[in-house]
Amino acid sequence: MTASLNLAQQDAVNHLRGPCLVLAGAGSGKTRVITHKIARLIQTGVDGKRIAAITFTNKAAAEMRERARGLVGKAAGEVLICTFHALGVRLLREDGAALGLKPHFSILDSDDVLSLLKDCGTTTDAATARQWQWTISGWKNAGLNAAAALAQATSEGERQTAQLMARYEERLSAYQSVDFDDLIGLPLRLLQQNEQVTEKWQARLAHVLVDEYQDTNATQYELMKRLVGARGSFTAVGDDDQSIYGWRGATLDNLRRLPLDFPQLKVIKLEQNYRSTGAILRAANNVIGPNPKLFPKRLYSELGEGEPVRVVACDHEAHEADRAVARIQSLRQTSTHKDWRDFAILYRANHQAKVFEQALRRAQIPYKVSGGQSFFDRAEIKDLCAWLRLWVNEDDDPAFLRAVTTPKRGIGHQTLAQLSEFAAKAHLSLFGALYAHSLGAALPARAVGSLQEFGRELNDLRYRARHAVGRDAARTLLDDWLAAIHYEKHLHDTSDSPGQAAARWSNVIDFRDWMADRCGGQVADAAGVSRPEEPRTLLDVAQTISLISTLNEREQDPNVVTLSTLHAAKGLEWPHVVLAGVNEGLLPFRPDEDAGAAAQAARIEEERRLMYVGITRAQRTLVVSWTRRRKRGREIVAAQPSRFIAEMALDQATVREDPREKLKALRAEFAQRAASQPTGA
Repeated sequence: MTASLNLAQQDAVNHLRGPCLVLAGAGSGKTRVITHKIARLIQTGVDGKRIAAITFTNKAAAEMRERARGLVGKAAGEVLICTFHALGVRLLREDGAALGLKPHFSILDSDDVLSLLKDCGTTTDAATARQWQWTISGWKNAGLNAAAALAQATSEGERQTAQLMARYEERLSAYQSVDFDDLIGLPLRLLQQNEQVTEKWQARLAHVLVDEYQDTNATQYELMKRLVGARGSFTAVGDDDQSIYGWRGATLDNLRRLPLDFPQLKVIKLEQNYRSTGAILRAANNVIGPNPKLFPKRLYSELGEGEPVRVVACDHEAHEADRAVARIQSLRQTSTHKDWRDFAILYRANHQAKVFEQALRRAQIPYKVSGGQSFFDRAEIKDLCAWLRLWVNEDDDPAFLRAVTTPKRGIGHQTLAQLSEFAAKAHLSLFGALYAHSLGAALPARAVGSLQEFGRELNDLRYRARHAVGRDAARTLLDDWLAAIHYEKHLHDTSDSPGQAAARWSNVIDFRDWMADRCGGQVADAAGVSRPEEPRTLLDVAQTISLISTLNEREQDPNVVTLSTLHAAKGLEWPHVVLAGVNEGLLPFRPDEDAGAAAQAARIEEERRLMYVGITRAQRTLVVSWTRRRKRGREIVAAQPSRFIAEMALDQATVREDPREKLKALRAEFAQRAASQPTGA
């Protein structure tokens, strides 16, 4: 099975005991290493149920699951392959009672959190509440609760936000709800405070594999440490040169700490790139060269020199967009890659997309903007998810408020305000207050009747969902529910046009079918082959709804040109890439004038890694473009090429490393190592 792996990959796969760090350069086959290591562990007798592979996206988890199934068949189905957040949910569902959580707690999305913070802070200003949200999220990712945040606050603004955080935490507890940051922080607290639970999970997991390790934050690292314990049986796979998420809490300190916390750590470098040509990799190696190295490495390729990387100077943004479109049209005529999906235009910030969209539309070229609105961010889907969340947790007040008013049923804001005041005094959730004996004294009889009718509908649906097993039963229930609440009529009443209403209703039908399919039965896999799947109840599926980010995790990309920010492009690749807007002030982004020298240097290092990521998305050709003038507000200002263009050293004579010599040296090194120590040591 390992014959298809290179020597470094084999070394990583065969190291089965103790801690292991695999430094996987861009395009070096990290997913292949992880899936083959899962297979190797199973072949050596490790029960699949005792292996966990943790990723950062549902899409990556689905791909890993599919590839592992191709190697070891059904046994891969027992391996826990999931995101950090899904693992946190599993921990809390099983053992969260030790923290006072019911098994059916609710998971609030970003909009719910924003609404709750507005309520806690008695403000209607979304910008202020969003700033609170970012600050609190940062504290949670650093492992701080409200008390700890207050203790280390250095300004009046931070002290006020920490006090708000305390009220927010109280509301979450009262509503039996958690936010996404809690899905990491609460499991860590659980393992820190409960030795019995810690021993249970350490005994359950014989080996833990962590993908994209460089993207972990401080809390995720501590969670991993608790799960693997002193035995340290884990494989961390990552690349310090691709650490580009410092703004959301990811820290390279996690890489620095590994050798200190696990002195027996084995470090293996994957430097052979299977994606890009020599010219592209040389530009990438040159760009990343000035950054300080935790574990030095240099990518090489056996794919040949390829076309030179081209730098294009443009007059302004519209000219840059036209040049990018002309490049795509030209390559389609001369290249072997002629599908639109073979091309991508990458840029630093979302606002840069507009001018490229306009140019592509003029040329009648189909495209998609990566990172657009998620299916589950659409209003009609969030409406329905509010009902599902209430099936799971009737104490979820944000879900209650959305469900009881969508579609409208004659329950107005005044009634809900009175109900909220009554529930707060009685220390009840809004749903729990519906059946309190004294509710009739606080609200008019007609309002009480409408609210209790809603409660009866919800209880009936929850009962049926608990017993709706399999796809057909789930679909029948969902159809009955949508008809009972007249949701299609609601869409027509609230949409701007019949066409918009029809499109929204089509989304609802897709959602219905997707929910039903997840309840099991005969399901088609990615290749269209029907396979049996364990039936689940509709209530079981509803419990996972807050973690789902895409309608179909294995959906094939449509045949369109991709427009994407560099952050959203990480992990992807295309034969032909245009890296646009490579100007000072954009890439690297404008420096924070108030930041100290050390902070500014760290920022430039991360921006350089972002440039490196952009370069290494390209397989065969790469164009880097910049503009002499750019629009800033209402003004047109002179612009300069990014310092990173010079750092690519495209116009300098470069000693080109012969990949055959590199491979020869590696073979000699591994032969010597194999002779000195047994496999699996």
